[in-house]
Amino acid sequence: MSSKKGGSKETLPEQWSRRKYEGLPLANRELSFLAFNTRVLALASDSQVPLLERLRFLCISSSNLDEFFEIRVAGLLQKIQGGMEAAGIDGLSPTQELDGINKECQDLVEQQYRLLNDVLLPELAEEDIRFFPRQGWDEKIQAWVKDFFISNIAPVLSPLGLDPAHPFPRITNKSLSFIIDLRGQDAFGRDSGFALVRAPRSLPRVIRVPSEICGVRDGFVFLSSIVHSQIGSLFSGMDPVGVYQFKVTRNSDLYVSEEEVANLRRALEAELVQRNFGQAVRLEVASNCPKRIIKYLQRQFKLSEESVYRVDGPVNLNRLFAIPDEIDRPDLKYPAFTPHVASSFESGVNLFEHISQRSPLLFHHPYESYLPVIELITQAAADPDVLAIKQTLYRTGERSLFVSALMEASRAGKDVTVVIELRARFDEEANIALATRLQEAGIQVVYGVVGFKTHAKMLLVVRREKQKLVRYVHVGTGNYHATTARAYTDISMLTNNKAITEDVHRVFMQLTGLGQTLNLKQLVQAPFALHKYILERIAKETEIAIEGGEGHVIARMNSLVDPGVIQALYRASQAGVKVELVVRGICMLKPGLPKLSENIRVVSVLGRFLEHSRIFWFNNRGREKLYLSSADWMPRNFFNRVEIAVPLEDEALERVKEECLDIYLKDNTFAWQLNSDGKYDRLESDQDEPFSAQQFLINRYGGEHVTD
Repeated sequence: MSSKKGGSKETLPEQWSRRKYEGLPLANRELSFLAFNTRVLALASDSQVPLLERLRFLCISSSNLDEFFEIRVAGLLQKIQGGMEAAGIDGLSPTQELDGINKECQDLVEQQYRLLNDVLLPELAEEDIRFFPRQGWDEKIQAWVKDFFISNIAPVLSPLGLDPAHPFPRITNKSLSFIIDLRGQDAFGRDSGFALVRAPRSLPRVIRVPSEICGVRDGFVFLSSIVHSQIGSLFSGMDPVGVYQFKVTRNSDLYVSEEEVANLRRALEAELVQRNFGQAVRLEVASNCPKRIIKYLQRQFKLSEESVYRVDGPVNLNRLFAIPDEIDRPDLKYPAFTPHVASSFESGVNLFEHISQRSPLLFHHPYESYLPVIELITQAAADPDVLAIKQTLYRTGERSLFVSALMEASRAGKDVTVVIELRARFDEEANIALATRLQEAGIQVVYGVVGFKTHAKMLLVVRREKQKLVRYVHVGTGNYHATTARAYTDISMLTNNKAITEDVHRVFMQLTGLGQTLNLKQLVQAPFALHKYILERIAKETEIAIEGGEGHVIARMNSLVDPGVIQALYRASQAGVKVELVVRGICMLKPGLPKLSENIRVVSVLGRFLEHSRIFWFNNRGREKLYLSSADWMPRNFFNRVEIAVPLEDEALERVKEECLDIYLKDNTFAWQLNSDGKYDRLESDQDEPFSAQQFLINRYGGEHVTD
């Protein structure tokens, strides 16, 4: 099929042409993300969720918001400052977008702190988990705090009095700082003014108080409270009449013109040095901070009033994320869950023989163990019959078993090639260090293709068997990251299917040799064919519906942004195609619009695990087609990344359709349905039995080990 051929890249400019999509009803991308983050926050207030997990969801919503400002808001500010005020494809100008964002974010932040102060902290206190505010310290806690400050905090602090010789310093991104309003004369007889104290990242933001001191098993104080209470000891002879914590969020996107750099790695390394000191985009400050001090900080950071967020609590809210792991209270957490391991993998099975007998092998993580994927690389490294290994790496985590196995394979004399994506956001530094380690182990490291992120998840093993070479492949929707495999829902497939393994081999040849990849038999690849192919499949369902047949599309992804696909789905709906979408995060499509999208339903399912699988299903007159993919339906995935979509057939198709699509469309417990106005309504069971897709899968795979 011509649509699967590579070598001729699809073009982005035409795709984003305002003229082409003028009048197309689209939600705003940024406001849609904030709606997603509001759904995350809703889990923090949900009594069905264990208490400590609710605290974790609160932290996730705070962390999400930080990154949103670091990347998305920072980009909007740059457009505005550069005079780029043309309306986007949704009809909003950058200034209008920013106005809407500021309003939504102010409301969201207010909800976060109200939930923390009025709900979570009191409920935690009822469980003898106490966060002691400064005003509530008794004499024992006060004495302990003073000793702790002298021994563990004061030696690493460097107070800075602000004067012409000590101008306002560079404050690093998202760091905890204090501005102090001083009275009296300094050591040199001058009137004092403002001073700063920066809290080094080496200091924990939440400190456990010994139970014999605080009277409860799990008692904590915030670092900000400790520093605040002892600030006078840092400014001898002066009176700190006001101490106010603050945090500045900065532009953290990396700007590297890849077409103009001779060495992408060196260019990224240079940019990383500046990441912590990008343009300020948001100021969070204690709610009791006087206006004159806030104005002073605004001038230092060149921020408008709209960019100031007054908070009633710790400005670094997401640093509470570690607390649930520090508290041994299983009754306040999700029940322990051990991923299912099929009995055939428990006895050291030869994985290559197992794949040959049962290909394809499918694994639904985290309900099923990630062990078989790790075993593939581990056995390949040790097997003398394995000649070559090729793998893409996007995010790996520390102490990666994949990295260890690749290095072992190289030391054993196997040919090992790794395509490592240096531009995995916020993992750039780790990936640069990883590339160095791999190269030192004799591995051929390729940094992908200039201008295109390598986002496809592929592992290829070449093995000699009976005088011939056989390829084995892992493809999946998630990264090669054993930790996230326990927290993200993803699909893995192991196979030695000749057509699929040959296609994966061709894609690797393209990534390393940069030649054209032609005649892929099974895989559909971006940036060459995936967008066109998805449009063709939707158009086919539209044609079937027009002819009186049953057109039906079901798709699941993290984000739906691409206007071309949205337009095609609108046309399909108008023709009578049933369109069901499970979109975890951003969705610019508007369902339920009269005479346009009445046949489209969009749901978002959240819960214990992060929904991460991308699955596309088309009815195709009963000859169903289903693809698992690494790609969301976004322009960047279609046009600026190397992605793949892999077909499933027969039992594999039916299983993935049921577990990744059908049961998620039945969820009435942790699902939200999108309305035509961009608002989400949480689904409720009413007369129906409550049904949670994630809990259903936990129950399915959480019992006794069974045979395959």
